[in-house]
Amino acid sequence: MAPQSASTRTAPAEQTLPADRFLNRELSWLDFNARVLELAEDDALPLLERVKFLAIFASNLDEFFMVRIAGLKRRHSTGLTVRSPDGLTIREQLTRVTERTQDLVHRHANVFLKDVTPLLEESGIRIVHWAEIGDTDATRLREYFRDQVFPVLTPLAVDPAHPFPYISGLSLNLAVSVRDTDTGTSHFARVKVPNNVPRFVPVGQADTSATFLPLEDLIAAHLPQLFPGLEVVAHHLFRVTRNADLEVEEDRDEDLLQALERELARRRFGPAVRLEVTDAMDPQILELLLSELEIGTQDVVVVPGLLDLASLWQLYDLDRPELKDEPFVPATHPRLSEGETPQSVFAMLREGDVLVHHPYQSFATSVQRFIEQAAADPNVLAIKQTLYRTSGDSPIVNALVDAAEAGKQVVVLVEIKARFDEEANISWARELEKAGCHVVYGLVGLKTHCKTALVVRREGGVIRRYCHIGTGNYNPKTARIYEDLGILTADPRVGADLTDLFNTLTGYSRQTAYRTLMVAPHGVRNGLLDKIRREMRHAAEGRPAGIRFKVNSLVDEQIIDALYEASIAGVPVELLIRGICALRPGVAGLSENIEVRSIVGRFLEHSRVMSFTNGGDPEFWIGSSDLMHRNLDRRVEVLLKVCDERAREELGATLDRAMAPEVRCWTLGPDGEWTRSGECDYQAELIHQAGEQAG
Repeated sequence: MAPQSASTRTAPAEQTLPADRFLNRELSWLDFNARVLELAEDDALPLLERVKFLAIFASNLDEFFMVRIAGLKRRHSTGLTVRSPDGLTIREQLTRVTERTQDLVHRHANVFLKDVTPLLEESGIRIVHWAEIGDTDATRLREYFRDQVFPVLTPLAVDPAHPFPYISGLSLNLAVSVRDTDTGTSHFARVKVPNNVPRFVPVGQADTSATFLPLEDLIAAHLPQLFPGLEVVAHHLFRVTRNADLEVEEDRDEDLLQALERELARRRFGPAVRLEVTDAMDPQILELLLSELEIGTQDVVVVPGLLDLASLWQLYDLDRPELKDEPFVPATHPRLSEGETPQSVFAMLREGDVLVHHPYQSFATSVQRFIEQAAADPNVLAIKQTLYRTSGDSPIVNALVDAAEAGKQVVVLVEIKARFDEEANISWARELEKAGCHVVYGLVGLKTHCKTALVVRREGGVIRRYCHIGTGNYNPKTARIYEDLGILTADPRVGADLTDLFNTLTGYSRQTAYRTLMVAPHGVRNGLLDKIRREMRHAAEGRPAGIRFKVNSLVDEQIIDALYEASIAGVPVELLIRGICALRPGVAGLSENIEVRSIVGRFLEHSRVMSFTNGGDPEFWIGSSDLMHRNLDRRVEVLLKVCDERAREELGATLDRAMAPEVRCWTLGPDGEWTRSGECDYQAELIHQAGEQAG
């Protein structure tokens, strides 16, 4: 199973399409993060939910710089002159991204400083500076500094005997200027703000106080204790972002685990790609930082107020339910619940497929219970599963360990290249191996991103296979905040397909054709292109035709061009895209039959659904693949054809509701601008609907 070559991505279209038909993917991603920021600006939301979206915006932007901007800078440093599909050079992309980012950062800071902070104060939640603290509280904070903070601080001098220290990525740092009072000589030192101490320190009694002092303020107030005998002249806060995009050189003769561990050790020393400073930064200190970090002024982001607002999660965690969304408890799927007695998942699946929609329907009482029952069932012979990301204390992993220790054959494909989860996944892989599981790390050159589980069970002398295929990770924590879909099925065709797929992932099989699956890197793009063209034929021959996609990102040029051609052929195309969209809808003669909308809300819209009208016999596919080069060419992805009639009806109804004109969403215009519209909260409706079904 080898990656599809890059040359296959730009097959000539049947007709000439305009050169300006693509939107820039990096700017489109920034537009997505701007939609997150709009939720922080929305005064109709509970106050701490707005704080949550401020934190999400900040952490999103951190990852964008660590990966996407780092990648652009790496390519720029090689002297490549390649243009993006929208025609921009790498330099032009970096320039536009820098300008757009600085605008968003200022907007983000202003929302926090001028809007959210005053409202927090009205609600009794305050962030103060050292000068605002009374004597009694100051005494208590001095003791806290002495006992909890001072011991972990390490001031690092910079002089001929002390080279400029390594600045770790995403760490907060104080640049300190000190003077020798005897000689008058000035020196520079760096003090790292520790990340294992709470960023916001309670002022007053910790169990009652909702007043907080930023940790960097506490440290700054006590700098003379770190530099006794010297005069502290000034201090300035800064933060560095480094390239964190791993490039593992995979060799068939080298242990992938060892190669990845070596690369992880290098990642912390990646080149700097962003320097965040406050608007009070001293120009001379800034010049020193730029020189030592080997970056330019274009890489400086000036932030009004506090740096690193991702730390606002600490405020969101306050026990103030009146300032948050109403608590929501996922409902057990009606077919998996019978009073106080949990149903046997296997018995239910023999009666028909179960479509689960998280977080509205519980992951714990569906997918997790499926794996746990399989692990405990003496009739189960084998469990095979892919793991891309899971939680710190994973009941799924625990169940697989129990199954292996009970003598079952357990095969787990752990994708140790899952970005930012590499170390956790290496740890899981070793724990599973220790328990006796057969652990596989995937295929050379490909990430295994599909979400699949196969259970083999003996029933009265007959072997039956039970399956789960989903759009989200086997992670019970994210399953409560990510919107995802999954199918639990005993369909023998799906069981046969997953058996073939696992043989490909664990052995040397070259399987490329499946009964109910499309599998990347060979089958997803070509399969979707075939189905788009089929809709065009239906339209040409007067039969019902239509395309509806729900994905996180749409970037692949071949898919986009096929959708343009479908629009020109008269096929209505509805796209629900949470994040990046490089397609330009509503352009006369090109895409006037295409509508693009985005829902960003309480839950992260994460499911991928592809629907085709198919001449009146609707076809639905769900799975793990977004419509991007990496998914279609460099990952093992799975899309499942949904065959169960009840599940098809449920999927159709879900898409109908999500794409209803009154639903609150953002709509993309032909100029690339997103406009907010609609009043109905789609996610709130689904919460209510799930509660009614469970009740």
